[in-house]
Amino acid sequence: MAATNPPKYTDSPLSLIPTPKFQTGKDDPFTIEASHMALSHNAFIRGFNSIYQQAPRVTLPADKADFSGYAVAWADCVHTHHHYEETEFFPNLDKAAGKEGLMDGAIHEHEAFQGGLQKFKKYLEDKGADWKSNELIAIMDEFKDALHSHLKAEPPAIVALAKHSTPEKPIDILGIADAAGKKQVSLPFVLNTLPVFFLNMETVEFEGGMWHGVFPPLKGLAKTVMLKGVPMWHSGRWRFVSCTPEGTAKQLAV
Repeated sequence: MAATNPPKYTDSPLSLIPTPKFQTGKDDPFTIEASHMALSHNAFIRGFNSIYQQAPRVTLPADKADFSGYAVAWADCVHTHHHYEETEFFPNLDKAAGKEGLMDGAIHEHEAFQGGLQKFKKYLEDKGADWKSNELIAIMDEFKDALHSHLKAEPPAIVALAKHSTPEKPIDILGIADAAGKKQVSLPFVLNTLPVFFLNMETVEFEGGMWHGVFPPLKGLAKTVMLKGVPMWHSGRWRFVSCTPEGTAKQLAV
């Protein structure tokens, strides 16, 4: 490893976003779903930050190959999340409300950073272990503001959907989100990508720990398998995450 005493992860260059429930104290379904989305987006933010912070200190070829796998997994996780929104979540919201284009604004926001995200992934796949940190960070700088702007804007947009839910046309936002999310899960996704989501989720201190043990909704054996068992596959990649399986921010790998 490049550093003998690596620093602890910090929330930079992208800042975390608050959950609507923490901000308002409300617990209606739209506020809860928007809060779950904010928590998910914060996992993406921590993943971005962990790549940004560690890239300059990764120097050994074996470490660079593992780090590249970690960064590609992060890009795949973000892409998959937005793909499920556009193909399942948003269309089913429209269907429930009997209206079209409720989340078109979010789709346009996706377009603003998707090119940069694809460029980031292609660079790593083309370079393999020969990537250069200054080049990688330059690519991240190209799309980080558009990505962060979207991640901040989408939860309030979900809260605002409540006005479209009526007794005649109720929107089961939690049910729609759950069904859409399950369609994206496959064994390759679980083994190759999902740890970058779960292991970049700090819940012990964030917002006073109000989400610890609540989100992600993993309990008992399922929690142990997802947070400790699955990451044994491609374990070299997951050492670069920002958080422990217990949900605390950790000392970085480099």
